[in-house]
Amino acid sequence: MKITFTDISAAKNKSDDVMIFAVGEDKKLSPLAAALDKQAGGALGKALKSGKFTGKRGQVARVTPPSSVKAERIMLAGIGDVKKLDLAALENLGGAVVPHLNTVGAKSATFMVEGIKGLAVSLPEAAARIAHGAYLRSYRFDKYHTKMPADEKPTLQHFTVALAGAKAAEKPFAELQKIADGVFFTRDLVSEPANIINPETLAKEALKLKALGVEVEVLGEKEMAKLGMGALLGVGQGSAKESQLVVMRWNGGGKGKQPLAFVGKGVTFDTGGISIKPANGMEEMKWDMGGAGVVIGLMKALAGRKAKVNVVGVAGLVENMPGGNAQRPGDVVTSMSGQTIEVLNTDAEGRLVLADALWYTQKNFKPKFIVDLATLTGAIIVALGTSRAGLFGNDDKLAEQLFKTGQKTGEEVWRLPLGDVYDKQINSDIADMQNIGKDREAGSITAAQFLQRFVNNTPWVHLDIAGVAWSKKDTDIVPKGGTGWGVRLLNELVSEYYEG
Repeated sequence: MKITFTDISAAKNKSDDVMIFAVGEDKKLSPLAAALDKQAGGALGKALKSGKFTGKRGQVARVTPPSSVKAERIMLAGIGDVKKLDLAALENLGGAVVPHLNTVGAKSATFMVEGIKGLAVSLPEAAARIAHGAYLRSYRFDKYHTKMPADEKPTLQHFTVALAGAKAAEKPFAELQKIADGVFFTRDLVSEPANIINPETLAKEALKLKALGVEVEVLGEKEMAKLGMGALLGVGQGSAKESQLVVMRWNGGGKGKQPLAFVGKGVTFDTGGISIKPANGMEEMKWDMGGAGVVIGLMKALAGRKAKVNVVGVAGLVENMPGGNAQRPGDVVTSMSGQTIEVLNTDAEGRLVLADALWYTQKNFKPKFIVDLATLTGAIIVALGTSRAGLFGNDDKLAEQLFKTGQKTGEEVWRLPLGDVYDKQINSDIADMQNIGKDREAGSITAAQFLQRFVNNTPWVHLDIAGVAWSKKDTDIVPKGGTGWGVRLLNELVSEYYEG
């Protein structure tokens, strides 16, 4: 979908299919909307008085325009309380109108940003955010549809945002567009089926970032074996696809400056291995590489907007399959750290992949901090549902920064505890540790506790994104499917606290 900005005075005479006006809970029309209301014999005012439209955020009312207006329809979009119209709400506002526009078959639409008093951000920034939200909502993954009913095809091709001084909105939107590129890249990778995306092909996708100036290195099984990565390699040994470790470096902050590090779990398909999962729902396990997908998409976003910071992205890529050479419950593996792990359940494999990836990262790059992302446990969905990711960490400052950034971007996190009482649950009788707790309780916490044993004293946060990496329903800015959750959150973390 094409996004443009135009001056509000020029937009009055545009021949788009739909002209959109924002209306708050006070139900006051903007100056231009009020003028059109007079020309339309009070049609807009009648829509506001009908009782069905209250100006609540997300509500939409459609009105037939006067003959003097070239647009075929006028749409009123509820914005709720203007005082609560923060950046995330502005993006949701732009995204929320997109499905309504497709429902009426609109090919083009103009969103009028005028008469909104009390905004916490500048008008150009607000316009850019509305456009960004619309663009994020326009995403579709339909490359494998050879036939699609006409009523299911999106019609909207051109979305314009009109405001006074439109030129000023183009620069902030251009940067947001680079972030959206990273989000879309992640969504694409997560949405691809496992016969297309495996460890080797996902590594090839990461190699495409070289075109943006990212240094990309791919380690194969021989290189990882020399490094002693027995934990990661054990997970993939039942697969015909070779496991990979992808190391990406963006050097935008100057030579010698300590990098930030992001590490992702990339299990391109998770059968559970010998501890095989039930058949019902197993097809969803193609997105068990969601953490790696976010790290790759984040690197694209940072490089695309030329972030002034040094960043390392590491993705451990494996396929967890049963087979004659597959890892067995009860096996003991030696990680890169030298610590031994008793594998009691081969379906608790993501933490084994991350164990070696985390150790490799902190040992080789000595980063300022590490944030890892993984679709690690179903238990986190039981605890938090699908609206927030679970956050665990050893650094209060970094955890608080992520919490505040989550509130700002709408990609929210919630911190859960770590401690000795949980750590003791992963002690093994025959090895240094076991890969699951002794009981079924606190499954997400014991998984995070396991990871903490591989970061030493590096400031670290683990994000369990099992509930947010994939969505079974549409939201304002995310169509159902791969969400790309985390790219915007981590980009904002870098921008707000660590860049420059």
